[in-house]
Amino acid sequence: MPKLGMEPIRREALVKATITEIGRAGSLDVTVSQIARRAGMSAALAHHYFGGKTQIFLAAMRHTLGVYGAEVRGALAMAQGPRARTEAIVRAGFTSSNFRRDVVAAWLNFYVLAQSDDQARRLLSVYQRRLHSNLVFNLRPLVGSRANEVAVRIAGLIDGLYLREALGRDIPSGDAATGQVLTALEQDLKQTERDPRP
Repeated sequence: MPKLGMEPIRREALVKATITEIGRAGSLDVTVSQIARRAGMSAALAHHYFGGKTQIFLAAMRHTLGVYGAEVRGALAMAQGPRARTEAIVRAGFTSSNFRRDVVAAWLNFYVLAQSDDQARRLLSVYQRRLHSNLVFNLRPLVGSRANEVAVRIAGLIDGLYLREALGRDIPSGDAATGQVLTALEQDLKQTERDPRP
């Protein structure tokens, strides 16, 4: 029996349950019934709101990307200057809401799904383009014509640290991951000082 105003609450519960179940399983090998049970509702209701498991998972990743995007925007609003803004972008990817075991597992499976699902591929492409353009815009005053190259390296390192954590057993350390990316950024800045390009 549907209740007025309950749909957004139930959708959010299903999205959160999806991330939790994928984190628990470490893969997309979960059923809509498991997700619905964790969310405290029937599988039929979950199907009614989203369709199938892929649609629920894509909604979960849209939610995850929304949280990440809000963290980036908040961090950029507080940062002064291109270096601080670049560092803010890096730090936003490794906050406690973005770099925890279940979210890391969801990201790993998102990459896998994007190999075979057009919707997932498009969503991943939007994330990658935004990250790249944010990095390039803020790196250009710091490294000049090397901005694109450095942005690709930093984005690759961020993705790589997520993949590495997905295979680890320890609690993900956002501070350690941030430190590794910022160390790589520092090396690029030093290289630019030694070998400036127009």
